[in-house]
Amino acid sequence: MYMKVNFYENTDDSLLKFAVIISKHNEKWVFCKHKNRNTYEVPGGHREKNETILETAKRELKEETGALEFSISPICIYSVTGQNMVNQSGEETYGMLFAAEIQTFEKELHSEMESIYLFDDLPSDWTYPQIQPILIEEYLRRVKIV
Repeated sequence: MYMKVNFYENTDDSLLKFAVIISKHNEKWVFCKHKNRNTYEVPGGHREKNETILETAKRELKEETGALEFSISPICIYSVTGQNMVNQSGEETYGMLFAAEIQTFEKELHSEMESIYLFDDLPSDWTYPQIQPILIEEYLRRVKIV
């Protein structure tokens, strides 16, 4: 399955359909495990009607990780070309990549996610292995770790 990921500094806001949030908690990577999958994924999802892309990111982060208190900021725009679980057409689709630091979580999740995991090192069992590692590479390239 062919998959290409590109990065941009800007694009028309109406093209942004997804938000992906690279998240950390106490210097650990935050990943989600969907109820129907045995793989790990970065929090994120589809933009809803009349929602800003930042609102999408905040909503998805809360829904998928149970984050209550967090800081979040945009990193860059990305696009994915090629068919995958969320893009049957394979056409180039755009999203905004965010970075989040989560301070506190709800006690339980109320979404399609079964659980969240905190990792010292990145997992190897990705839900989107041709996309997520590339997004994290870009995050690491752009965000200075202190």
